[in-house]
Amino acid sequence: MLTASQNQGEAHKADAQAESDLSHTTAKAGPITASSSGVAVDNKDRTDGSWNQTIGSGKETLGNLIGAEGLKKEGIRQNQEGKEQEAAGQLKDYGSGIKDRVGGTLGGAAAALTGDKAEQDKRQAQHDQGKAQQRGAEADIQKQADA
Repeated sequence: MLTASQNQGEAHKADAQAESDLSHTTAKAGPITASSSGVAVDNKDRTDGSWNQTIGSGKETLGNLIGAEGLKKEGIRQNQEGKEQEAAGQLKDYGSGIKDRVGGTLGGAAAALTGDKAEQDKRQAQHDQGKAQQRGAEADIQKQADA
C-alpha cells in the first residue's frame, strides 16, 4: 500500500512524463514542423533532397520497366544524392535548433536580469523556434531509423 507522500510522488512523476511527452509532440506537414512550442520551416536541403529521392526512384523504376540500364543507374545515383542532401539538411536544422534554443535561453536569462520584457519575449520566441526546428529534424531522423 502506498503512503500519501508516495502517491503524491507518483502523481508528480506522471505529470512530469506527460509534460515531457507534450514537449516532444511534433506534427509535420510537408516542410513545416509544428510542435507545442512553435512552428519551423525545414532547411531547403531537406526538401530538395526528398524531391531528388522521389525523382531518382522514378527514374530507377522507369529504367527497370523499359530496360534502360543508364536511366536506372542515373535514378539510383540521384536517389542516393537526395538521401545525402536530406541528411545534411537534417543535421543543419538540428544544429541550428539547438543553437537557437541555447541562445534564446541564455539571452532570455540576461534580459530577465535587466528587466527587459521585450527582449525576454524575443528570446523566448527564438528558443521556441529552435525547439520546433530541432523536434522536426528529430522526427524525420527517427522515421528514417524506423524504416
